[in-house]
Amino acid sequence: MDRKLLLEHIGVEGIHTHDVYRKQGGYKAVEKALKSMSPDDIVEEVKKSGLRGRGGAGFPTGMKWSFIAKPEGVPRHFLCNADESEPGTFKDRYLMEKIPHLLIEGMILSSYALGCNQSYIYIRGEYMYILQILEKAIAEAYANGWLGKNIKGSGFDLELAVSAGAGAYICGEETALIESLEGKRGNPRIKPPFPAVKGLWGRPTVVNNVETIAAVVPIVNEGGDAYAQFGIGRSTGTKLISAAGNINKPGVYEINMGITVEEFIYSDTYCGGMKNGKKLKACVPGGSSVPILPHYLVCKTAAGEDRLMSYESLADGGFVTGSMLGSGGFVVYDEDQCIVRNTWNFTRFYHHESCGQCSPCREGTGWMEKVLHRLDYGHGKMEDIDLLWDIQRKIEGNTICPLGDAAAWPVAAAIRHFREEFEWHVNEPKLCITKNYGLVNEKKFEPVNA
Repeated sequence: MDRKLLLEHIGVEGIHTHDVYRKQGGYKAVEKALKSMSPDDIVEEVKKSGLRGRGGAGFPTGMKWSFIAKPEGVPRHFLCNADESEPGTFKDRYLMEKIPHLLIEGMILSSYALGCNQSYIYIRGEYMYILQILEKAIAEAYANGWLGKNIKGSGFDLELAVSAGAGAYICGEETALIESLEGKRGNPRIKPPFPAVKGLWGRPTVVNNVETIAAVVPIVNEGGDAYAQFGIGRSTGTKLISAAGNINKPGVYEINMGITVEEFIYSDTYCGGMKNGKKLKACVPGGSSVPILPHYLVCKTAAGEDRLMSYESLADGGFVTGSMLGSGGFVVYDEDQCIVRNTWNFTRFYHHESCGQCSPCREGTGWMEKVLHRLDYGHGKMEDIDLLWDIQRKIEGNTICPLGDAAAWPVAAAIRHFREEFEWHVNEPKLCITKNYGLVNEKKFEPVNA
């Protein structure tokens, strides 16, 4: 099935406005839910759908919702994580910019299902123009009776507001987001307690990603079983993918999970093949934090099976021969791109964005950046490669939040698959300097077999 569930009406003129969105069937899911469904009914439909979190972790949404504590007399909160800061990922920005009422409708449905009367959209600080779009759409929703007191005579109240962060990647982690929303420094909290028990202002809280929340709308409209017919296996539904890099047609695509990676890269329906007829060298399939795949593992698994655009298939082989779907930031590299320089750029980002709470992340990301910079500029030593491997190994799994893992995994995968290229930077320092920070046009490196 090639039908779009989220972007079906994206090309309709004026779809960002309430009236046009309403004419295209907008807010019918809210009407259905408030008239004929209990909160538990919605949670059950989300469980049936198999919807998994679209922010990166892929945790089952219905299960996450069922964890929320319900102490008597204590308010609950529902938060939208719109702090889309993962390099290579821009799908949530696209959805909020083009069809903001879809997110608002999903917020209403999710808040109703969870018994929340005060909800927030926490948006990345650099998305200020998107914040203005959302605030205008929220005002339209209030004016048309979809927000506020006693929505459409149902007895359900919901106040919805947008809050902007200050541009910190770490606030994409749910507990750091909560800290920031409370007006504190955006540092991740130690868990437990989990937000579902003690979150915003010490109250039960659920945090979901923009795309996840938007997907609740078609689930309520058509039922969880119908939604589960899209996709493959436990990767149900459709998925928004941000495609970038050396491809002919970068952009945001809604795919039916289960299509092959080869089709996604080379089909005219999606990426349209490699730019300028270059060869595929590598791919980062799920944003900067996931392991890079060399060309021979992009379209095929280590067992020789077609690699699919699904959670399970992209992870096939673990981090030795696989990667992750992650946030859906799909970055493609052609044969001329330098893996060392790419890895250095990612590591610069993670060093800059570390909150500094944990020594392995605070110190380790800084050292990885320094060593990679040294290699990229032709001043590296052969033992630097082993030093990098040792540093990333000591970061992974030793931090409060996953940022440490996100910084370590790309380095480990780059060395695992492209060690010869790292060694070239040591053996040919003059070429590193003269070839535009290490672009290796003279030698086409083949990744080593894992």
